[in-house]
Amino acid sequence: MGMEREIKLALPAGQVQAATQWFVARAGTHGQAIKLVNIYFDTPQLALAASKSALRLRQTPDGWLQTLKTVGKATNGLHSRHEWELPVAGAKLEIDALLRACDEPAAADAVKQAAPSLIELFRTNFTRTLWQVDVDGAQVEAAIDQGDVLAEVDGETRRAPISEIELELKSGDEAALHALAAELGKRIPGLAPDDISKAQRGYRLRAG
Repeated sequence: MGMEREIKLALPAGQVQAATQWFVARAGTHGQAIKLVNIYFDTPQLALAASKSALRLRQTPDGWLQTLKTVGKATNGLHSRHEWELPVAGAKLEIDALLRACDEPAAADAVKQAAPSLIELFRTNFTRTLWQVDVDGAQVEAAIDQGDVLAEVDGETRRAPISEIELELKSGDEAALHALAAELGKRIPGLAPDDISKAQRGYRLRAG
């Protein structure tokens, strides 16, 4: 398990190019673009959402991962939450392995109760372009995410755009995240802290 700390910023569509160029200049590299398909699960009664957890499968270029996150806190775009992530064989949850890994009893219990009636609720499909940025000796993984949230409701596909920057602390002091976000804010007009996760966006889309 890890504690994930990241700042999320809503990126206006018209500023994607400028933000990309800024990261290329800052990191000295073009960035690595990867396609990510994420499938989120819950019960029809949204039991996991009620327990403030999110459960997803993610297809990456290196294979499938399952991830359980607890919502944690989000203030001014800074998200802090617990996360358990494990590789799985394919596009299928492996609940027993997840329960063995999860060391937060309330979260494990919620998953155990929900397991028999889990369904696919929505997907987030996006391209993530990644840079490793050094900020005063701290390591930050910077990402530009561009894509869509997709939910099937009563036979129709609902869609909402994803356009955001994520700055995740890999090592060092949390102050580095705020410093980098402030630096970006000076260069990219219209950037705004975003307290809504992609999972919350999916739930909202489904609820209409």
